[in-house]
Amino acid sequence: MDKLHLIEKEIDLVNSPVLFNKPITAENLKTDWDIYNCSWTIKSGWLTGRNPNESAGMALLKQNFPGNILLEFEGRTVYPSTHDIDFMWNGEWSDKLNSCGVGYIGGLSGWWSGRTGIEKSPGYKLRATTKNFMLEPGRIYKVQAGSINGHCFIIIDGKEIIEVNDPEPIDNAKYGKIAFTAWSSHIQIRNIVIRNIAWKSVKMGYKPEF
Repeated sequence: MDKLHLIEKEIDLVNSPVLFNKPITAENLKTDWDIYNCSWTIKSGWLTGRNPNESAGMALLKQNFPGNILLEFEGRTVYPSTHDIDFMWNGEWSDKLNSCGVGYIGGLSGWWSGRTGIEKSPGYKLRATTKNFMLEPGRIYKVQAGSINGHCFIIIDGKEIIEVNDPEPIDNAKYGKIAFTAWSSHIQIRNIVIRNIAWKSVKMGYKPEF
């Protein structure tokens, strides 16, 4: 798939510059990532987070990725864990909150009720979720998520799950952290690719049907 289609926008994957694309090893996990509130290890090439608690068990890349960001990865839960493959972009860590500060948060089968969606930290006044996607424990999913000037989206296995427009977009020149979060869950992540989104506006309309 060379293009992703949103409402009135088209993302050109081929021409979206790759900012990050390398395997996570035990060595660069120590040097390139910050770990908060839980255990993150490497198991057979998977970045593995195990957090039994209701807290942001976060693995956060030290490198900044400002701008309109597309985050791609493969993720799964580790049985019997059934929920919360969570991730952040255009974000930051807050020592005061012991959690994410400003940031867009995506989650698969979260919000205590099996919902998949997007919310904006730390106020959480922007939130869009759906129960139309429920992950199967242990199944590997290809996730593509990000935003264009506050137009946020999640695509799973090539199918768009949700979009939401933030009327007060995060300053993506200032906030550029990417992270993965285990929230009372045991999850694995691999094949992480981070891109700067190349996109164009698309005029949309209906053709007469009658």
